[in-house]
Amino acid sequence: MDSSIKRELLARLERDALHLCARFGLRYRVLEAERANVKRRYGVCFSDGTIRIRLRHATTGRALKYSSLVNTLCHELAHLQHFNHGPRFQALYARILACARRD
Repeated sequence: MDSSIKRELLARLERDALHLCARFGLRYRVLEAERANVKRRYGVCFSDGTIRIRLRHATTGRALKYSSLVNTLCHELAHLQHFNHGPRFQALYARILACARRD
């Protein structure tokens, strides 16, 4: 993936993340692209507030659709408040995703 495309995608995700965080009272430390060698996950949220999102498909190497990136972003933002996949996480994730789809 071209570095300028990567920067543009991350900048767009950052804008969306800041909007969603303001709306839901969330805070993250940094949003960055997942390392290229990671193949098993689309995103990860660390306890220090670092969020990493995979920008390319694991097997084809093509850029993922922006809607998929936003879905992953919403999932990881929900982890900032609930560091599990329980019912409260699922409810928050659904609310964040619905907001992202509306805006």
